[in-house]
Amino acid sequence: QVQLVESGGGLVQAGGSLKLSCTASGRSFRRYTLGWFRQVTGKEREFVAAISWSGGSTYYADSVKGRFTISRDNAKNTGYLQMNNLKPEDTADYYCAARLDFVSVTTSRTYDYWGQGTRVTVSS
Repeated sequence: QVQLVESGGGLVQAGGSLKLSCTASGRSFRRYTLGWFRQVTGKEREFVAAISWSGGSTYYADSVKGRFTISRDNAKNTGYLQMNNLKPEDTADYYCAARLDFVSVTTSRTYDYWGQGTRVTVSS
């Protein structure tokens, strides 16, 4: 079992930055692929980024490539999503999720564990 808690969301102006954290408790966080998803009310959950257990592999949605950076610190049981040059269309609830392998990482139903989410609002 892995419990995930996101933090770092908030209100920021367009062009600004935020860094989200995903802190894990439970066993063997370092074994898990970590993913970030986002969701706007009334829309499907959307893949943002994923990182393998070692940090050696990452994958990004085209919409955030070059602006967002996913990373992790296994010693701290924490994953991060650095978001730069934020746009109003980035406004959403952001969720971190964990799974054991790095296959089909864009598909939300393949993740086993989820946090409760943190809200990001980007004003224009």
